[in-house]
Amino acid sequence: MAFTISTEWYELFSRGARDWLRHNDKVREAVRDHLPDLIAGPDFISGPQERTVQVPVRMLEHARFRLAEGRVETGAGQGPGEPGDVLRRASDDEDDDEAQGGNEEGEVRMLLEFSIDEVMDWLWQDLRLPDLKPKPSPGIDDTELVREGWDKRGARSRLDRRRTLKEAIKRRAVQADPLPFTDEDLRFRQLVNRLRPATAALIFFVVDVSASMTQLERRLAKSFFFFALQGLRRQYAKVAARFVAHTTQAWEFREADFFQVSGIGGTIASSAFRLVLDVVRREHLAGQTNLYLFYASDGENFTEDRAATLQGLNELAGMFNYLGFVETLPGVTRSLDTEMRRLFADLEAHGRPVGASVLSNGDDVWLALQHFFGERAGAQAAP
Repeated sequence: MAFTISTEWYELFSRGARDWLRHNDKVREAVRDHLPDLIAGPDFISGPQERTVQVPVRMLEHARFRLAEGRVETGAGQGPGEPGDVLRRASDDEDDDEAQGGNEEGEVRMLLEFSIDEVMDWLWQDLRLPDLKPKPSPGIDDTELVREGWDKRGARSRLDRRRTLKEAIKRRAVQADPLPFTDEDLRFRQLVNRLRPATAALIFFVVDVSASMTQLERRLAKSFFFFALQGLRRQYAKVAARFVAHTTQAWEFREADFFQVSGIGGTIASSAFRLVLDVVRREHLAGQTNLYLFYASDGENFTEDRAATLQGLNELAGMFNYLGFVETLPGVTRSLDTEMRRLFADLEAHGRPVGASVLSNGDDVWLALQHFFGERAGAQAAP
């Protein structure tokens, strides 16, 4: 006797899931399309994290047939017709531009309100850290629940039926008139907490705050840092961040102060890289955790500092998983041949794990995130 399973019920009940997924894709697309507007909003970086933002999303409607009114007897599909027949009479005042309606395709948009956390979740769904390697840190351990042995008492959900059956069979084999099962046959799996080395990552965010960096350039750099940091914290539980700003000297800041700091004076980039090297060596971080550095500047540097900067970058490239350079050039559609650009290009030509991206306006923030965290996503090791 053959049985046939109908899929009509599946098509019926899966439509809601398909519509939900399609809606989510449209919302994600709308959030990404309006990312420049979100960044340009007042106090987006320094505002409270529980604040919400509004994003316009185009409404979607399913195509459907609708019965015409009973008294309507003309129109498309009603009676015979010939090519060229007019289905709708033009307006009498066709020449009046002000009274004439357009025939362009219209749409209706609705404003959806999202929290900052929700925006970050949309943006970072498919991104991850480049080249995350399993470097266990002895100072950062994680715990996991593992099965270890059996006991005669435990939670019903952890009852090991196979083990219980084996115990019952062994008991009945040596008894004259055995019972099918007794409480002594019960065996429950036991769970214990066990420490395991955790794959950790430490990211250095470095920014040039010298006089050559305008307020707009600093804002672009800090916008990229803000989105990168918030997103990475959602992707990995063991991500720590350190913040460094420099002019002719370098200082380490707390996160809250870093996004507010500004400076004056000249530019000596090697001061920041020396400070990062001192931190790595003093705290013995090399080889113990995954290290990353993202540096933002307008590309300018003191000419006589070139050798020291190149040396510092070379040393960092030998210890770090990845070095990223964010070049802030407002209004410039392409990267210029700046001092820092040449240094990073030279390192990349020698096979060092470095990369660069240009921020000319708010649109480039998302492109930079994709460049640093999206292109390598398929080839990375899971944390």
